[in-house]
Amino acid sequence: MKALVNHTASQVAIEAVWRIESTRLIAGLARIVRDIGLAEDLAHDALVVALERWPESGVPDNPGAWLMATAKRRAIDLLRRQKLGGRKQEELGREIMAQAEPDPYAAVEEEVSDNLLRLIFIACHPVLPREGRIALTLRLFARLTTSEIARAFLVPEPTVAQRIVRAKRTLSASRVPFELPGPTERASRLSSVLEVIYLTFNEGYAATAGEDLIRPTLCQEALRLGRILTELEPNESEVHALVALMELQASRFRARTDPAGAPILLMDQDRSRWDHLLIRRGLAALERAERLGGALGPYALQASVAACHARARTAAETDWPRIAALYEALARVTPSPVIELNRAVALSMAFGPAVGLELVDSLLSEPLLRGYHLLPMVRGDLLFRLGRYTEAESEFARAATLSTNLRERALLEARVAESANRGRVPGSSHE
Repeated sequence: MKALVNHTASQVAIEAVWRIESTRLIAGLARIVRDIGLAEDLAHDALVVALERWPESGVPDNPGAWLMATAKRRAIDLLRRQKLGGRKQEELGREIMAQAEPDPYAAVEEEVSDNLLRLIFIACHPVLPREGRIALTLRLFARLTTSEIARAFLVPEPTVAQRIVRAKRTLSASRVPFELPGPTERASRLSSVLEVIYLTFNEGYAATAGEDLIRPTLCQEALRLGRILTELEPNESEVHALVALMELQASRFRARTDPAGAPILLMDQDRSRWDHLLIRRGLAALERAERLGGALGPYALQASVAACHARARTAAETDWPRIAALYEALARVTPSPVIELNRAVALSMAFGPAVGLELVDSLLSEPLLRGYHLLPMVRGDLLFRLGRYTEAESEFARAATLSTNLRERALLEARVAESANRGRVPGSSHE
């Protein structure tokens, strides 16, 4: 029995290590072997070895370094079998010897960060179509599953899987250099890199699936890379704007869930629990973006929305007309039914639920929003506020069936029950 408990504990520890180290591991290996698919295979080989050995030997003091050394040895074995030449073997051998340092990851944190940035810029190479760039980078960097990526982009799972496979093959066939590109090349890929970093942050901020509403590690990694980018591209307004947006949204983390992990909606949050240091940093980053002439960029507009919430001392003080105007401007810059859905919420808060419902109803036939749980969730809330409880109950029920996040589903099921109870009170419905 004790052995079983120890084995289970080791499994949990290994899973935690893999979540933390896998992206860094693949990024470092990709730089060495010059092939993303091979780097992933080597990293998973190292994981298999860890699963075999660590339950007996225990988790090493530096598990990331152990996994890297193991993966590199596997790479050398592979190169020898394929007889790909001595120079690469010698290079890998020197890399492995470097693992003898007491804490190699801590000693070369800057190199690790460079490897992660390098991986994102490579995966965002213009040789790939936009959809392939995004899918591959989210798979590599955020470690999202194909099903999670599919849900995030409202497309079929096989489509995402095909995009990832094709992207890897294209990069390999095109012999894309595995180095951080120069300033000119970086500029051409920057919008894709920013998009991927923010999508990663969003997955951490509101997880599409699983038991947790928030995945803080993803948000922290996205923020860290965003901050590194501001040093790499100090004159790019949208880089500062993205960091501002992430800082401002991250400031709400402590208030977004109750002690049991259940979600707390924005208007119900205890704003004294918001992180005011992050708010100050976010507002300062937004000011830098605006000084650089980026007030109307997509991330600056979204950061301005977040700033409206951050500056409001209470929910009642929120400047909803300004937020609605910002979403209208954002819809012109980057047209999207999801942005329109957000605009509908802002309009409902500024001018009443009937105004918001009119816009939401115009989105019901949008192909991209089919299966998107937030559409019936928003519609249900607007119907509830209008006293149309039976319709609201139906919308919340549909949203609950579409949601794949257990915490969010529980919240929606509670709204179903609340709507049903209201609907049973004589004279309470406006239907």
